Amino acid sequence: MNTYESLLAAVVATGGETREVFDPATGELIGRAPMADVPALEAAIDTAEAAQPAWAALPDAERSALLHKAADAIEASSEALAELLSREQGKPLNGPNARFEVGACVAWTRTPADTPLPVEVIVDDESGYAEMHYRPLGVVGAISPWNWPMMISIWQIAPALRMGNTVVIKPAENTTLSVLALVAVMNQVLPAGVLNIVPGKGSTVGDALTRSPKIKKIMFTGSTPVGKKIIEASAPNVTRLTLELGGNDAGIVLPDADPAKIAEDLFWGAFINTGQTCAALKRLYVHDSIYDAVVDELAKVAANVPMGVGLEEQNVLGPLQNKSQFDIVDRLVESAKASGARVVVGGNPDRDAVGYFYPATLIADIDPHQELVMEEQFGPALPIIRYSELDEAVRLANELEVGLGSSVWSSDRAKALEVAARLQAGTTWINSHGALHPMIPFGGAKQSGYGREFGVEGLKAVAEPHVISG
Repeated sequence: MNTYESLLAAVVATGGETREVFDPATGELIGRAPMADVPALEAAIDTAEAAQPAWAALPDAERSALLHKAADAIEASSEALAELLSREQGKPLNGPNARFEVGACVAWTRTPADTPLPVEVIVDDESGYAEMHYRPLGVVGAISPWNWPMMISIWQIAPALRMGNTVVIKPAENTTLSVLALVAVMNQVLPAGVLNIVPGKGSTVGDALTRSPKIKKIMFTGSTPVGKKIIEASAPNVTRLTLELGGNDAGIVLPDADPAKIAEDLFWGAFINTGQTCAALKRLYVHDSIYDAVVDELAKVAANVPMGVGLEEQNVLGPLQNKSQFDIVDRLVESAKASGARVVVGGNPDRDAVGYFYPATLIADIDPHQELVMEEQFGPALPIIRYSELDEAVRLANELEVGLGSSVWSSDRAKALEVAARLQAGTTWINSHGALHPMIPFGGAKQSGYGREFGVEGLKAVAEPHVISG
């Protein structure tokens, strides 16, 4: 078991190029993160490439057992990992935040280890016989984001390792220490060279990772513009890609919904991780007949959710992770206010305070094409749009070129399913938003990316299909 102090000591930089890491809630200096260069990345890729054949040669059951040992190690150090995550990313320990994220790392490591992927018999009749096998690709390059840095890293690492690949991961520059600590804990039990981490700039280390001909698969979670750059950089090598890109998820509340019953789930669908979630509810369309009631019920929930420093146990909302994201949210809310939209709660940050705290903000009576609706805010501000005709709401929900998630809220499940079938998104939830399960495939539609993670489909995505016929 590691303590916070021992984990921090194991991952902070002691020399070379570094970057200062500050707590986004308090401004306190946590330590200095290492910043590697391209030669260090190339060395890590060579290490992973050398280790891959022996790792792939292990029986599947043995790789799975080692993944369970890695999950055990994460679990044993869970409190130390959660504290470091809270200090660096800003999310509180409690609620669906730091402790929740570390727990998800354990679950998303164990599930791929236990998910069977047997040989598939495709044809077995008088016409012939064919089997589908799934082979390792080789070295997988993973690029993880700053909003859920540990959990999304595990989404990339665990299935890749399970299928016999080795991994080189580049964490986000804003949350380097958290992922370094996670990898350090896992490497206490994994064979040397199987899991490698190279912190560095996206423009140098990240770019070189995507261009390397030795990388056989790239897994990336982040913005659509960066995803497009990865597509271009990796194209000469025809590198396989899984891209989970930006979203601006729509939710539609039907007139038969119960405002009081759905309010808390609506709130957390939008404000989980202080709104810094790709598949969070980011624009809410509510039928005119219950619009005011839904707004009022959401406001009641928002008024009673404590926001503050993550290490203070009572808080369940924290700061935005960085000044750049604070400025984006602030700009979009100010634009909405200037347009005449109504601020129900929030919208009044203390811009001179220590920490990037932006209050939970509800914006009502907003034009459906206002900036706050059309752009992904990635923060604690929810625009609520009034509609009168369902066809109008569906059209507005579908008109953007992104489609990660969506949701329908109704007391009539059959009606909700009918509306869900009309929405263009990788996932549509009924009476919830953003709930993920390690066995249910997840990914985007349109410019929210392609490829699927989780479950059997996630394992297939980090493997080479091989048909043996005859």
